[in-house]
Amino acid sequence: MALEVHDLTAGYGSITVLRGISLRVKDGEIVGVLGRNGMGKSTLIRAISGLVPASAGIIHFAGEDITRAPPHVRARLGLTTVVQGRGIFPRLTVRENLEMGRIAGGGAKRSRLDEVLGYFPRLRERMTQLAGTMSGGEQQMLAIGRSLMTDPKLMLLDEPSDGIMPALVHQIAETLVAINRNEGMSIVIVEQNVPMVFRMTRHCVILEKGKVVAEGDREHLETSEVMRQYLAV
Repeated sequence: MALEVHDLTAGYGSITVLRGISLRVKDGEIVGVLGRNGMGKSTLIRAISGLVPASAGIIHFAGEDITRAPPHVRARLGLTTVVQGRGIFPRLTVRENLEMGRIAGGGAKRSRLDEVLGYFPRLRERMTQLAGTMSGGEQQMLAIGRSLMTDPKLMLLDEPSDGIMPALVHQIAETLVAINRNEGMSIVIVEQNVPMVFRMTRHCVILEKGKVVAEGDREHLETSEVMRQYLAV
C-alpha cells in the first residue's frame, strides 16, 4: 500500500477542516479527490505532505508512520507535492527550477532530466527562460517536472487544472497517466474538474465539509445521486 490515511483530523489553529478522513492509495494507483471549493481538499493535500499538522489520526507512507514527520523528511522518503498555484521560482530559469527539485528530493542519485523533458518537450525549448515569464500551462508542466526530479513514489497534485487552457489541461492529464503507466508512480489528484479526474482514474473520493461522503469506482459514482448532490454535476 502506497498511502494509508486513517481518521485524520487537521486544520488551522482552532479551526478544524478535516474531520476523520480515511483514504487508501495502492501502489501504482491514481486516486481522485473531488469536492466543491472550501470542502477540505487542499487541506488534505497539505496535511499528507506535512504542511498542516494532524491533530488526530495516522498517516502511513511506504510502510512508515509519517504522521509527525516534517515535510522534508516526507519528500526524501519519496512523497512529492505539486501545490495549487504551481509554486515555481519565477526568477529562476526552467533548468534551475528543475535542479531545485532534485535538491529537494535529497539529491537524487540519478538525474531524471532527460525523462522529465521527454514527458514535457516544451520545457526543453525553454531551459534558459525565466519561469515567471511562461504561460500558466507551461508553469504547471514545470511544477510537475520539478516534482518528478525528486524521483518520487507518490505525487500529490492540488488543482492542477486551475487557470489553465482546456487544451493544455487535457495534455497534462494524458502526461500524468503516461507517467503513472510507465513508472508505476502512485498519484493523488485533488480537483474540481470532474471530467479531468474521470479521464485519469478509476477510483475517486468525494469530500464535503471535511468528511468523506462517497467513495468508489468512477463508473459507480458518475451514475449515482452523489454527483448531483455534492458536485452539482
